[in-house]
Amino acid sequence: MSEDSIDGGTISTSPEEASSLRMVATLGVAGALAGLLIVGVFTVTLPTIEAHKVEVLRLAISEVLNGPARYETLYATPQGIFESPPPAGAEKIYIGLDANSVKTGVAIKAAAAGFQDVITLIYGFDPATGRLLGIKVLESRETPGLGDKIEKDQAFLAQFEQSVPPLVAVKRASGAPGEIDAISGATISSRAIVRIINRSLARLRAPIEAQYLETSP
Repeated sequence: MSEDSIDGGTISTSPEEASSLRMVATLGVAGALAGLLIVGVFTVTLPTIEAHKVEVLRLAISEVLNGPARYETLYATPQGIFESPPPAGAEKIYIGLDANSVKTGVAIKAAAAGFQDVITLIYGFDPATGRLLGIKVLESRETPGLGDKIEKDQAFLAQFEQSVPPLVAVKRASGAPGEIDAISGATISSRAIVRIINRSLARLRAPIEAQYLETSP
């Protein structure tokens, strides 16, 4: 038996108890080392992950604004547009500019619940005409083979180009302004896309149009 001294006395521990204590200590050390390794790997890879996110967003902005020469980042709230973020509730918007610094549209990022989880997208809007320029789904966990068509079905996505909001998802489009033909078998996900854009514009359209049109040449 092994013995441990406590306050001048002794307590006895069996070999089985000593073995259990060693196992717990070993597992504790292994867990701590694994945690440190995970933190270390995350710290090392974080700049790469963030750089990738920035590049994905840059490409998405370019896509929904039809390839502007550059863009400026501003912050929008229902109360107005700001060059630096106000205390709370601001959303980033991206003003597209051509080679002559003429505005080509506004890219707006928005998100809301879909069928399975939150859908995040970015869409282009032209305040001068009141039309959408295009959309791109940035993140979605909709059902593979059905709901995920909202990011893969080019015919569905093409409908948003030059459409006039507010939008409405229908099972068979008649050609009326704002109608979007929902994807068969993914009606809920299709309606979620329409809802996200409508809610976003209902909140931010007025201040965006005021700032955009006021400062346009």
